Amino acid sequence: MSLSRREFSSVLTAAAVAGFSFSSETSAQDAKRLYDVPKRGNVHLLHMTDCHAQLLPIYFREPSINIGVAGMNGRVPHLVGEHLLKFAGIAAGSANAYAHTYLDFERAAHQYGKVGGFAHLATLVKQLKASRTGALLLDGGDTWQGSATSLWTNAQDMVEAAKLLGVDVMTAHWEFTFGERRVLEIIEKDFAAKGDFKGIDFIAQNVKTKDFDDPVFKPYVMKEMNGITFAIIGQAFPYTPIANPSWQVPNWTFGIQDQDLQKQVDAARAQGAQAVVLLSHNGMDVDLKLASRVTGIDAILGGHTHDGVPVPTMVKNAGGQTLVTNAGSNGKFLGVLDLDVRDKKVFAVHYKLLPVFANFLPADKDMAALIDKLRSPYSARLTEPLAITDGVLYRRSNFNGTFDQLILNALMDVRGAEIAFSPGFRWGTSLLSGQAITREHLMDQTAITYPWTTLSNMTGETIKAVLEDVADNLFNPDPYYQQGGDMVRTGGLQYTMDVNAKAGNRITDMRLNGKPIEANKTYKVAGWAPVQETSKNAGQPVWDVVETWLKDKKTIPAMRPNVPMLKGVEGNSGFNRGVY
Repeated sequence: MSLSRREFSSVLTAAAVAGFSFSSETSAQDAKRLYDVPKRGNVHLLHMTDCHAQLLPIYFREPSINIGVAGMNGRVPHLVGEHLLKFAGIAAGSANAYAHTYLDFERAAHQYGKVGGFAHLATLVKQLKASRTGALLLDGGDTWQGSATSLWTNAQDMVEAAKLLGVDVMTAHWEFTFGERRVLEIIEKDFAAKGDFKGIDFIAQNVKTKDFDDPVFKPYVMKEMNGITFAIIGQAFPYTPIANPSWQVPNWTFGIQDQDLQKQVDAARAQGAQAVVLLSHNGMDVDLKLASRVTGIDAILGGHTHDGVPVPTMVKNAGGQTLVTNAGSNGKFLGVLDLDVRDKKVFAVHYKLLPVFANFLPADKDMAALIDKLRSPYSARLTEPLAITDGVLYRRSNFNGTFDQLILNALMDVRGAEIAFSPGFRWGTSLLSGQAITREHLMDQTAITYPWTTLSNMTGETIKAVLEDVADNLFNPDPYYQQGGDMVRTGGLQYTMDVNAKAGNRITDMRLNGKPIEANKTYKVAGWAPVQETSKNAGQPVWDVVETWLKDKKTIPAMRPNVPMLKGVEGNSGFNRGVY
């Protein structure tokens, strides 16, 4: 069922009457205006990305540290807090400020409520599709992973939800951690057109077979809308076998492959494409560089770095210009791209990023029923309380978050380690002070297919090498060498980082309990999520370790995450000193 604009307006008004909360600054009428986006042009694309299997509305705190180095200093997406509000013209204290920044997060969360949720997203998708003849929904990937139910159902819950949501085209990243066989099974069995279901196109131009360099997936799809022929090209996460276990995709190669991408753009144009859109999971910094090198792409709808970008960037190149943007994470945003195509070329581009407020959008009944059905077998396991938090728990930050610190403390205590490492994952929901930490919340931070914990003896020299390697992935001045994720989180270990130093020289003054780390001394280090195949089943799954710790503690005091002393960040608009 689709909703007309008038019907949608009535639904929002009824939601307000029924008790949905609207602040003094955001009335029911304001909410209607937020989602009443006039149609423009003749090619219409809706874009979601990085929902990380979150079917229900959640809290999600945006980062207070998102540092841009070299040419990215002071540029989108490396603007946080007041800098982002000023750049985008967003009023402080508004619902949009809550969606896009960490500012006054806990107060704003109580005021504006949770974000995302597939039932609420479905209502918005239906409205926009109803107002835009032929509109397509594009999924940028990281959809199948990130929750307990996605892990326990081998991604089937998210497959069913995506089908009902009306996804038309998708690319991928964390999907590959379910393994080659499972990915192909879903594409062949669940995504194939059948009956009234038109199917979902899974596209990725940069995934090839190791033996003959053949494409594993369709590189692009040609579509026709309102008399306009256009192409959507897929770009999967290029560093999957490095950032994630290579043994999960043993027969496939990845990479940015911008020269091959240029060939695909040219081929699509030769086939009659009057417009070309790249559905990318590169990360925004990579997409900005790629847009300057590859011609003929009108827009890049990006993902991976979880940046909710209210104002897209136009990048000039030898063939003209390309719009580049990124649509956030956890289902809290939906991008709307309208292209005005005339005389076989794009005359104008219109883009709007819409926050998905669960209090402002009523739940779609069909999607809500499906979610209840999918979650019902696991309800008791999901909702079991493990402890209470006295402070806000969150993950997203370049260096550490309070939920990451919780995991680090648990690893050190339970495994008897002096130091702990936790991956710089960007996914993971947030909790407010006083909330019960349920098993579901724990799994939101840890639900991966390689969850094993490790306990290793590492020399100080090796510890520094690990930190330097990850730091270069994050702060290499060339975006093409940024291989995903934030900085590895550290427990017990303090150090200083110069983000602008050369590779191998960013980490100094490493200390443990105030004493300098000695290069030749051995330290006991706990960790989790090992990418080596030899580490399979090395230790307990991380969720078991942390659950044991939480049940023992019962109450978790507010904590300050362990972050390095930083150099080279003065004046960087992606850094708010003292706010973590």
